[in-house]
Amino acid sequence: MDSSADAALDKAFLALADPVRRGIVARLSRGPATVNELAEPFAITKQAVSKHIQVLEQAGLVTRSRDAQRRPVHLNPARLEALTAWIDQYRLVREAQFRNLDAVLQDQAAAGGT
Repeated sequence: MDSSADAALDKAFLALADPVRRGIVARLSRGPATVNELAEPFAITKQAVSKHIQVLEQAGLVTRSRDAQRRPVHLNPARLEALTAWIDQYRLVREAQFRNLDAVLQDQAAAGGT
C-alpha cells in the first residue's frame, strides 16, 4: 500500500477512535442530519460537534452540502467501503487459516477415533 493510502487509513481510523465521532457516523448511517440534529444526543456544545464533524470530513468519512439555509452532513459510503475492504482482506486470510485448522483437527479426531 502506498504512503498516501496509509495516511488516509490513519486519518479515518483516528477519526473513528473517538466515541462521539462514532456516534455521529452511526446517526448519519440513517440519513443526513444538521449539526443541531447531530448534537442532540451529546452533552457537548454545537461548536464541539462541529469540530468532530470537521475531523470526520478531513478523514473523508462525511461530506456537507447546502440546501437553502440548511447544511446537512452526509455519510460518505464509498470511504466506509474502502475501510471495510481493507479490514476484509485480513479477515478473509484469518478465516482461511481457521478453516485449515478445523480440517487438521477433524483429520486428527477421525484418525484418533479409529
